[in-house]
Formats: sequence, structure tokens, C-alpha cells
Amino acid sequence: MPRSCDVVVVGGGQAGLAAGYHLRRAGLDHVILDAQPQPGGAWRHGWASLRLFSPAEYSPLPGWGMPRQENEEYPTAGHVVDYLRAYEQRYDLPVRRPVQVRQVRRAGERLAVQTDAGTWSAGYVISATGTWECPYVPDIPGREEFAGRQLHTVHYTSPEELRGQRVVVVGGGNSAAQILAEVSRVAEATWVTLRPARFMPDDVDGRVLFGVATRKAAGGPGESVSDLGDIVMVPGVRDARDRGVLHSRPMFARMTERGVRWADGAEQPCDAVIWCTGFRPNLAHLAPLLPGARQGKVAVEGTRSVDEGRLYLLGYGDWTGAASATLVGAGRTAKATVADIASHLRGSP
Repeated sequence: MPRSCDVVVVGGGQAGLAAGYHLRRAGLDHVILDAQPQPGGAWRHGWASLRLFSPAEYSPLPGWGMPRQENEEYPTAGHVVDYLRAYEQRYDLPVRRPVQVRQVRRAGERLAVQTDAGTWSAGYVISATGTWECPYVPDIPGREEFAGRQLHTVHYTSPEELRGQRVVVVGGGNSAAQILAEVSRVAEATWVTLRPARFMPDDVDGRVLFGVATRKAAGGPGESVSDLGDIVMVPGVRDARDRGVLHSRPMFARMTERGVRWADGAEQPCDAVIWCTGFRPNLAHLAPLLPGARQGKVAVEGTRSVDEGRLYLLGYGDWTGAASATLVGAGRTAKATVADIASHLRGSP
């Protein structure tokens, strides 16, 4: 017989833990199923120099702020992993891992969550699987012909693996700018963007973004985070600008066996291409419920699925709540989500 609870949370990263915190406070029976073997979510897999954009006190999960990292203003990814591990323990969250959720399907008045460790029966499901496991690479002509190395952000670890090579970095966001900044110190690097890069002012970091997102979440007037730009000028990126390497070329027309070809027909040889081209929501497990899930297309009102009212989605980006893919944003959307679930379970939505 399937194990039964009020709510099954799929995913044990920052969004899943934030949901668990509020579910425990609401007194709802729940379990968090995490495919990862260890705590930390996607933060376990970032490149070596990855850091937060802001001091620790500006990136809390609900209930307990992140402790400061000794001698570091901006915490490292490893520090975030340690925080998430301690957070689980502090609140005794019911995380089971590694458990791979294969599908969520309807089972009468409840939902069945089928996994490699058995089936759970739930009144409601919160999907919080994030995007890290679904890297996106555009279908550029000639990509299969290229004889060099191609890697996505998820595969990049440090610039040393590219030392002395000719590298093309593709993407107009923070990951591309940060990776370009450090690769350009050891390799011949070319930056390519679909649109001109938009840089935030030097004095804008996570503290400012926190304030803007907070006002927007409260329904206040004024600019949004996206109005400020796309790229935060962290120290490494500012250094790249000072070295004169922080300029990009328009997207190339195609790839060739030995490199890339620009729109004017000129060809540039390269040894490696780094695709910093983003991610898609990891929603394949929802396909039995929602036909568009495999393509990452799910209609929501707030965080609740329009087509399946017993399903909620947390942490996938602004379409599931303002700044919901950040630590602090995950907490805000999780609070509202659990309040809605609790009201339905108690008969007063």
C-alpha cells in the first residue's frame, strides 16, 4: 500500500526546504523527496568560484538566517551547501534521499507519487525540482559538426581545464559574464550574446536587489530587478571590464568543424564553446498530469497549477513568484503556497 500524507514535496533544494519549514509550522503531515544523495540542491554542483551576490544576511530561508562566512563578504557555494544541510537538521525536516520521483498521477481524490522507492499518496503535491538538471543549448546550425569541446554551465568547473585554448562563451547573463571573466585570464576568450549585454551599476549587488524584490513582492511601486540590468558587477566581472575583455559580439550564424562562422561569412577557429544559455524547468515527472510539462510549460495562478488544483510549483523563476529561484524568494512563495494548501485542507480556501 502507498504511504500516505497531506503533502509530498518533490525536491530537497532551497525551495523544497522552505516549503518543509512552513508545512511543519502549519502542522501538515508531509515528506520531502530529494533525488540528490546529499543536502544542498543545485549549490552542490556550481563551479569552483561561484558565490552569492550579497552578504549572508540578505539570503535567508524562513526562520533562520544564513550565518556569515568567516573572512568572506559574499558566501561561497560551499557555504550555502553547509547552510542548507544545517537548516534541514535544525528544523528536523522529513527529507528522504536519494529518492527519484518518476511520475505524479491522479489517483481518485488524491495524487499518487511514484518513485524508485515506492509510491506515496498525497492530498497535494509541491514540485520544487528546480532547473539545474535541464540545461538548455540552442539548436545552432552545425553544432553536431563541431570537433572541439562543448560544455554547458553545469559542466564547467574552473578555467584551468581551458588554459591556453581558444574559447567562445555564449550567453548574456551572470553565469556567462563570470565565466568569461575568469576564462579570459588563462585562455583566448570571445564573448557572444544574442542581445547586447545589460550591466547593472557598480554599486548594485544582492542587497539592492533584495530591497527591490521585497518592495515588488509587497505590491509596491517602482522598478523591478530586471529594470536594473541582467549582470551584477561582482569583483571578477569589474576586473574583466578593467582589463578590456568585457565586450561581446553578436551571435554567430553557425558552427563549423573547427569553430564558428559569423554572419558576414568570416570563420573563427576555437577549441571549446561554453554554453551559458540557461535552463528549462525540470518537470518531466508531471507529464501524466499536465501535457505540456515535458516542455516546461505549466500554467499557474500564483504557484498553483491552473489545470490541476492539487499541484503547486515552487522555485522555478519569476513565473512561480517574484525572485522565487533565490533563497529569500523561495521562502516568500513557500509561505503563500502552504497557507493556500492549509486553507483547502481545512475547508476554507
